[in-house]
Amino acid sequence: MITRTHALPIVRQCQLLELSRSTMYYQPTPVSAAEWALRRRIDELHLEHPFAGARMLRDLLRQEGQAIGRRHVATLMRRMGIEAIYRKPHTSQRHPAHKIYPYLLRQLEITRPNHVWAADITYIPMKRGFVYLCAILDWASRRVLAWRLSNTLTTDFCLDAVQEAITQYGTPAIFNTDQGCQFTSLEFTGLLKDQDIQISMDGNGCWRDNVFVERLWKSLKYEEVYLHACETVSAAQQGLARYMTFYNEGRPHRALDGRTPDAVYLANLPTRRTAA
Repeated sequence: MITRTHALPIVRQCQLLELSRSTMYYQPTPVSAAEWALRRRIDELHLEHPFAGARMLRDLLRQEGQAIGRRHVATLMRRMGIEAIYRKPHTSQRHPAHKIYPYLLRQLEITRPNHVWAADITYIPMKRGFVYLCAILDWASRRVLAWRLSNTLTTDFCLDAVQEAITQYGTPAIFNTDQGCQFTSLEFTGLLKDQDIQISMDGNGCWRDNVFVERLWKSLKYEEVYLHACETVSAAQQGLARYMTFYNEGRPHRALDGRTPDAVYLANLPTRRTAA
């Protein structure tokens, strides 16, 4: 928007656009390899100890010889989109556009595919950089129905994943998510309502309410992400596609009596309801 060769001085261009001159002259500093390694280690520790906040993570890192402060850890956690899981007091009113729905899965027997789907977002570290992954999971069979990558925490890539799952597999009776702003947005809940899908949301800080997706993240990261330091987003896309195929078609699950998610999903698939 600002052109150095324009007849107007840069100062005047900044004034017209209501931009600070420092913004114009700012040159972003590349993130060092050491910080990428630190982010990856924080992600690993968060996966092992989801209850650990910035102070505990700082102490765990110091035990490993990392000289780091609590504020630095908190800043990196915020940039990575992760936070400690704990029961929080209800200290503020939510935006009226972001309605929170009750948790519908408690004591509900889920034995058939497409009864309940679940979705979540996780942080995927690369060699230099990171992306976010959204996955749609069938609760009964543990099958990954669709997934999308994004370099920002927007709602769009979550909507794309849900739309793909609905197009290919029909609609579930219930869709469960956490209370993240991507899932409470009017765009996301509106899509589910348009398909006559009941909306279920985890309790505040209750990660066990969506435990099967959390288990997927642990398997994915320890069996794929942490073993391969992807250089680019396209390489991460290819690696995740390869793993998702293995997870669905080849990886036996103890919870499924040694069967694969594909075998359970396809063997017990009810009559498909055509998506609108």
